[in-house]
Amino acid sequence: MAKTKILVIEDDPDGRRSVCDAVNDLGFQAVPSSGGLEGLQIFEGGAFVAVITDLVMPDIDGMEVLSRIHDVDDTVPVLMITAYGTVSSAVEAIKSGAYDYITKPLNLDDFQAKIERAAETGRLREEVKQLQQGVHSQYGIDGIVAESPAMRAVMEQVKTVAGTTATVLIQGESGTGKEVVARALHAEGTRKHKPYVAVNCGGFTESLLESELFGHEKGAFTGAIERRKGAFEQADGGTLFLDEVGTAPASVQVKLLRVLEEREFMRVGGQASLDVDVRVVSASNQDLEELVKDGNFREDLLYRLKVVTIGLPPLRERREDIRPLVDVFVTTTAKTHGRNIVSVDPELYAELEKHQWPGNVRQLRNVIESSVVMSRGPALGTEGLQISNSTSSAEGDFIVPEGKTFAELEEDILSQLLRRHDGNRTLVADKLGISRRTIQRKIKDYGLPY
Repeated sequence: MAKTKILVIEDDPDGRRSVCDAVNDLGFQAVPSSGGLEGLQIFEGGAFVAVITDLVMPDIDGMEVLSRIHDVDDTVPVLMITAYGTVSSAVEAIKSGAYDYITKPLNLDDFQAKIERAAETGRLREEVKQLQQGVHSQYGIDGIVAESPAMRAVMEQVKTVAGTTATVLIQGESGTGKEVVARALHAEGTRKHKPYVAVNCGGFTESLLESELFGHEKGAFTGAIERRKGAFEQADGGTLFLDEVGTAPASVQVKLLRVLEEREFMRVGGQASLDVDVRVVSASNQDLEELVKDGNFREDLLYRLKVVTIGLPPLRERREDIRPLVDVFVTTTAKTHGRNIVSVDPELYAELEKHQWPGNVRQLRNVIESSVVMSRGPALGTEGLQISNSTSSAEGDFIVPEGKTFAELEEDILSQLLRRHDGNRTLVADKLGISRRTIQRKIKDYGLPY
């Protein structure tokens, strides 16, 4: 197993040998360099957990070495070696980003302790960097399938606005991937190292949504046994995603407008305003302008939310993306369910490309997952493929499936709509033209998991 490498830059041969011996004795591999320029060349060609450099050298000094190393990788700890007479310069190096300094003549125990701490810091920083890169590859633009012209145009919008602080409204049918785009805006922006918090505005009652967004003080209402931070506080410095923002009640809309305009809010039951720095990205599968006309959404809030609007095309308008999406879903679901799928039958692609996909990308993913789970071999084909465009015939007449009771039909319809709309009871009630209370009762009657 290869040893962890530490670069040693020291122009004095005896001093270089002593430092390398101290590094090697700790189980690391010391890589020696006789000067600053040579050391920089070696650094650019290798992977080092830390760098030890002398402050005073004939070609370039340690401060220049520090600056150039951090231009390449600012996560690598740099230890500065200095004589007693130049400690002030070493302190200045610390202010410029050096990890620590060591004085000559070397105290071996102190020197080796600092080496170990620097190496551990370097290892941890590298782990964090790898995790951040993994998050970026998963949630950034590179993780989004965009072969179609429609989605390429969306990605150009994301690239353009990601680095700004502008509020963004993402509009599109259910299942088109609005939160995927919201995460990409966060991952590609300047706030990517800060929190990303998502709240589905349709998933809570009015009072609970206020608490979810703004938090509450102890005793603010029955059950508020302690102070709780809301989504705005949790997302401070980062991004807050408000899904299905069109379902937010009027009282919550007023508070959202205030926090967007004033950058401050008050917890439920609180007396003092709290400052917050949050980039808000919202989404809706409803036409918010129509809601404004109907008096169900504040026009001034809409203007605040849609400084930039990104419209997501339905899957039927981006058919070039179906094959690559299928490949992604086959790979991920096969791994999840322990299936060894090595190929996809071309007939399956063709069949999927003919479908209208009313549930969009989410529906495609669910269909592929079902097919993968039910597969009996390494090639995924059309056998057992279960897709339904709708409950209507080619002539437009409603077809009642054989053997189904009215209650079973009602349960199927309710279950399908709840699944299609991510369990959003308010939205499903609106689609069916019944009250939210009725939806809640029927969910309980049928024992649905929503």
